Amino acid sequence: MKTVILACLMFLQITAFAQNSSSSVLKAPVHSASKASNMSAMLPGLGQVYNKQAWKVPIIYAGAGALIYSMSWNNQYYQKYLTAYKLDSDTSSATNSEFNGLYSVENLIVLKDYYRRNRDFSAIGLVLLYTANVIDAYVYGQFFNFDVSDDLSMQLKPYVVPNITNYHTGAWTTTTGLSLQVKFK
Repeated sequence: MKTVILACLMFLQITAFAQNSSSSVLKAPVHSASKASNMSAMLPGLGQVYNKQAWKVPIIYAGAGALIYSMSWNNQYYQKYLTAYKLDSDTSSATNSEFNGLYSVENLIVLKDYYRRNRDFSAIGLVLLYTANVIDAYVYGQFFNFDVSDDLSMQLKPYVVPNITNYHTGAWTTTTGLSLQVKFK
């Protein structure tokens, strides 16, 4: 009895394996734009590699590196001028910053705001770069199988159309215009 059950289970497994392997052979791999965008959302540049555009990956990471460095550098100076502003605007004469006498409190406010704004713009740029990375992966994923052959052509030609203005007398007039012909093969 155990032998019969074991033989049936083995037969079912072999049949299932044969069906799975034959169906996977018949199906062509489908390129998915949503898969490309999801991959780029998880790891920037991965969707571009999936779309076979790996040359974009160094551009993405160089841009991200530059923006992160800019954020860090501007934040460092923002914190420096913020601390100086807090120390110099204090009414106590015992607390003075390294810029006391060099910059007024108004100048420290301007410098602090300048570096804060640049830090924030760098952060916005980083978010935009990330978003552009995901959108780029999706768009090029949509056009991955788009056929661009050498047989695309467009011609702009003048045309003349005769019109009968009066059916009783047979008077003819003409209408002129432009014709646009687009050929896809």
